[in-house]
Amino acid sequence: MNDLNDTTAAPSLLAAHTHTHTPPHHDPADSPLGRVSAYRDTYAPELLYPIERQPKRDEIGVIGALPFMGCDLWTAYELSWLNLRGKPQVALAQFTVPCESPAIVESKSFKLYLNSFNMSRFESADVVRELLQRDLSAAFGQRVGVKVLSAYDFAAQRIEELDGVDLDRLDLDCDAYEPAPELLTAAFDEKPVTETLTSGLLKSNCLVTGQPDWGSVQIRYSGPQIDQAGLLRYLVSFRQHNEFHEQCVERIYMDVLTRCKPVQLQVYARYTRRGGLDINPWRTSHPATPPRNLRTARQ
Repeated sequence: MNDLNDTTAAPSLLAAHTHTHTPPHHDPADSPLGRVSAYRDTYAPELLYPIERQPKRDEIGVIGALPFMGCDLWTAYELSWLNLRGKPQVALAQFTVPCESPAIVESKSFKLYLNSFNMSRFESADVVRELLQRDLSAAFGQRVGVKVLSAYDFAAQRIEELDGVDLDRLDLDCDAYEPAPELLTAAFDEKPVTETLTSGLLKSNCLVTGQPDWGSVQIRYSGPQIDQAGLLRYLVSFRQHNEFHEQCVERIYMDVLTRCKPVQLQVYARYTRRGGLDINPWRTSHPATPPRNLRTARQ
């Protein structure tokens, strides 16, 4: 079984899910997060729990046309099902979710959904991929890219750290642990620069449970040079902030854009996995090639 790209999807399964639509509205507080859940091991797409993106975007002033492009790159490390003879199959799966989708999917519900494949029989990995694409496209509200990697492909998977100037080298005091955009400054009276800055000190908390979410972040930009000490203190200031991964990255993007006024900007974060899933949001001000979905050592 080779890598299965989403372009090979069967039209009969996907035709109804290729256009943007609005999933049912769900409140994060009513999600499976923080609750005892019965693990179902037979296929159950109804377990997916969409949450609208817009309410959190309203908080950061993103109303109407999006001021960014991008996607959320998910990786599932615990995907398994039975073939028609009852023999277990194992795989990795990678999902590409456009940031224009009207909803995100709460991660525990995503995990419960993937678990529902465990004792279900499917003819092939192609069928599994088609089901994943159909169900996730419906839940997110826009077509989701899906790639399934077989066990034969595992040896080719790489670990790669985010490239750029390491902000964590700076020896400084930090005392803000809720987002403090006022820490961001830039040299508006000096020659513009193009550079890439990284930090492994990003930490936020789950919006519902308060459990820690650990991440590394990369900021690529062109424009007035951003004060590195202020940027690192700003990233550290998320340490006690409660928000989902995608929402944190969009908040960082908007704060940097507003305070430092870059001509071009990309913000990319890779979060450590929980429940066999990692989520890696990427936002860009201009058309650009999405990052390769390569995990870092902590993932």
